[in-house]
Amino acid sequence: MINYDMPLYRPPSEANNIIVQATYGCSFNACTFCSMYKSKQYTRRPLEDVYAEVDELCLMYPNSNRVFLADGDALELPTEHLVQLLQYLKTSFAKLRRVSCYASPLNLHDKKQEELELLKANGLTLVYYGIETGDKDLLKHVVKGSSPDKMIQGLNKASNAGIKISATVILGLAGKNGWERHIDETAKLVNQTQINYLSTLQLVLQDDETEIFPKKFKGTFELQDDIGMLKEQIRLIEQINTPKQIIFRSNHASNALPLAGNLPKDKNRLIQELQSACENESSMKPSWLRGF
Repeated sequence: MINYDMPLYRPPSEANNIIVQATYGCSFNACTFCSMYKSKQYTRRPLEDVYAEVDELCLMYPNSNRVFLADGDALELPTEHLVQLLQYLKTSFAKLRRVSCYASPLNLHDKKQEELELLKANGLTLVYYGIETGDKDLLKHVVKGSSPDKMIQGLNKASNAGIKISATVILGLAGKNGWERHIDETAKLVNQTQINYLSTLQLVLQDDETEIFPKKFKGTFELQDDIGMLKEQIRLIEQINTPKQIIFRSNHASNALPLAGNLPKDKNRLIQELQSACENESSMKPSWLRGF
């Protein structure tokens, strides 16, 4: 049995896939809205230790075809290290078709184009990327450690390398003041990229964050309510106009209203569903069902 270093997180779409902890924690770990890895110190795991777990997982699930590399920052690993791990996974799982991991704006931007192409050639096919917002000032407030321009550059490098991108945006991140700029600038960023998947999730503050998080806004932060977040979704969807189809999902545990469609094809339907939910709140998922 694999003894994972807890807590262990993975995207919703990786629920039934093999999880391999290539690293522990997150190398940046400063985003004010995220509490996922606060209890961990970032660690690059030795390949020999990871190989041993891969061998065990291969015996347990020999027909697995998808692997997710945890924790929050596997792409921070040196490219040579990652290539060796990808090659070992390919040798171990005969039916392997997809390897994915989280990618922070910092480590994706720092990887050279040829490094990303090498990773793709060795089996890294998908990265999960937190855009959160395209508002440069809001990015500073929440200590994301990047800028819109750097995000666009990193995302397009990955796309040009053939790596698929599943990106997330956080509704409510600006609170009730300034949410229009948050959404407008985010739409501008998305429209300058070639991402494949886009998901929205709602800002959720844990009990110990309700006082800390607002201080980043110099006392002006007021938490957005569900209706406000649905209106943010409407404004975002209205402005997304990319030449390439984007698969859109709103299926995170935090979301008040699950949504699914393709953009821009399903834009009108999605907006209608959101508008209906704003008029009739009974269609929204109760807050007590939105646990993590």
